[in-house]
Amino acid sequence: MEYMTLNNGTKMPLEGFGVFQIPDPAECERVVYDAIKTGYRLLDTAAAYMNEEALGKAVARAIADGIATREELFITTKVWVQDQKKEETAYEAVKTSLQKLDMDYVDLVLLHQPMGDYFAAYRGITKAYKEGLTKAIGVANFYPAILANFCENVEVIPAVNQVELHPFFTQEKALENMKAYGVAPQAWGPLAEGKHGIFTDLEIKAIGDKYGKSNAQVVLRWNAQRGVSIIPKSVKVERMQQNIDIWDFELTDDEMAAVAAKDLGHSEIVNHDDPMFVKALNGINIHA
Repeated sequence: MEYMTLNNGTKMPLEGFGVFQIPDPAECERVVYDAIKTGYRLLDTAAAYMNEEALGKAVARAIADGIATREELFITTKVWVQDQKKEETAYEAVKTSLQKLDMDYVDLVLLHQPMGDYFAAYRGITKAYKEGLTKAIGVANFYPAILANFCENVEVIPAVNQVELHPFFTQEKALENMKAYGVAPQAWGPLAEGKHGIFTDLEIKAIGDKYGKSNAQVVLRWNAQRGVSIIPKSVKVERMQQNIDIWDFELTDDEMAAVAAKDLGHSEIVNHDDPMFVKALNGINIHA
């Protein structure tokens, strides 16, 4: 496993394991435990995923079984839009997440969306950071113009910006923007949620055949070589093993360019410019 050093000196694995859309507690606990056994050390959850407790239980089991120490693990969670209204609500949201995870600290707290009063919310997680409740803080889904203005007006520059990054939405300009501010890019949906025939694309397959790798491994390696942290998800152990087995080959410049050439220039998963989408996110009540 390779690591990246964040702008505050914290080391974060370049590849991790995400648990979005695994709401069933028993299943989430099982797959997280399996992921840790497989070798994943970065585990990504969020208040809105409704599975922090299950992830925390899996981590506790893995530590008790001697598979990993807490210090070896990098745990990320996120504050939801509902709690991004005030500094106090964001700060309390961090404490609530810690209670659900049954941990004294996490390694990274992100604001989940650029919505609500995200400046006030960021002050709340900055307070948590200063108190040692998290090793680092950052944001998610902050597009370039929003991130640039944000970085110019906050006390602590975000360590990470977690956004959609895959061959069909490469976001090169966003990566340049993050680099200018020293913000590490992290990819949600690095496998494009299986869209665009990503697992059967013949050009990607030809590259993979050269190295004895699958399409998924080529795509994950492509992002990692761009300096992007990746958090793929799977509930199957064999897929977990395959997704983490990307550190023994390197794509050429031409192969990197061939994968990037598939860029559509826009997302076909989410649309933050759509008022109905924004309204829907603001309407999700995770405390109901």
